[in-house]
Amino acid sequence: MTVIKIDTRPIVDWNTFHEVFAATLGFPGFYGRNMNAWIDCMSYVDDAGAGMSSITVEPGGLLVLQLDYVNEFAARCPEQYQAIAEGAAFVNWRRMEQGQEAVLALSYYKQPPR
Repeated sequence: MTVIKIDTRPIVDWNTFHEVFAATLGFPGFYGRNMNAWIDCMSYVDDAGAGMSSITVEPGGLLVLQLDYVNEFAARCPEQYQAIAEGAAFVNWRRMEQGQEAVLALSYYKQPPR
């Protein structure tokens, strides 16, 4: 299991949502900056050779996205907050439909542990 902390404080709209995720997870230069592209990148986090993210886990591993300051984020950006949950669920569903293991989990912190 690999835990990646996502500081949600800079996210104020769709543009900053994609900036934060692309920078934190190392999405490729051709990242489309929409939820379909986010789902595509996240679907391959256990395939380092795919080049869809600089953050990868071993095959069969789990990537945990720890959303820090989540209460503020959910209040400020309800669409983006919901999109993460739905996107992660879709990534896992699609993979399981193809006979693969779920690869994403979400963790929420009001404030990150110090």
